[in-house]
Amino acid sequence: MRLTELVARYDEELRTDAYGDIDASANGLQVGSPEGEVDHVAVAVDAATATIEEAATAGADVLVTHHGLSWGGIERVTGRTYDRIAALVDAGMALYVSHLPLDGHQQVGNAAGLAEFLGLDHREPFATMGGEPVGQQGRLPTPTSASGLRETLDELPQGNQETRLLPFGPEEIETVAIVTGSGVDFLDAAVESEADALVTGEGKQQAYHQARESKLNVFLAGHYATETFGVRSLAALAADWGLETTYVEHPTGL
Repeated sequence: MRLTELVARYDEELRTDAYGDIDASANGLQVGSPEGEVDHVAVAVDAATATIEEAATAGADVLVTHHGLSWGGIERVTGRTYDRIAALVDAGMALYVSHLPLDGHQQVGNAAGLAEFLGLDHREPFATMGGEPVGQQGRLPTPTSASGLRETLDELPQGNQETRLLPFGPEEIETVAIVTGSGVDFLDAAVESEADALVTGEGKQQAYHQARESKLNVFLAGHYATETFGVRSLAALAADWGLETTYVEHPTGL
């Protein structure tokens, strides 16, 4: 498959253009010649030297990641940026990135994958940026305690840390709002949606008092652990298109 075709398919599925003025990430093809050929797609959460080198060792033609190299533009190709781009160029490997589009996609996105993991039903978009969704919410099939939901989140794939809980909401949780990664800025949106809990990856200092005063349960299950779902789904799409795929695991514990 030509790289131009792979990029076009991903961009169409993820509605990349809709997030163009919203996301600091330069979503889409960040490194590589559009005229290249693709037989093997590697996916990873982060575009870092470690994941680039592992993808190259696997023989990938393109690395697809959630966190890329360009956030608001690249002024100088030096230091870590040089090392990462050099590793891609040396391997003859392209880099495709999808940040917010992959967070908010209601079928293959990170929040959708986490909602599926939790078994949520009656699912719908949650939280928006520039009118586009970045999360998902739904209802647990059976109401559960905060400690029970935390135990479930502790079983996340690559979740090598204990889920932190701000236990300020109802003792019995039924409605759950999800924004993966760094999503506590949507705490008020969870309150407005009458959710019993917000599940995200990592927190901020002010979230403690905001959750306490809003009477909301907040679960911090790990930035990395909550964002493996989307790239895995993109690998599944590539496999459906007849391409070889590799998932590059590199948990951060954060």
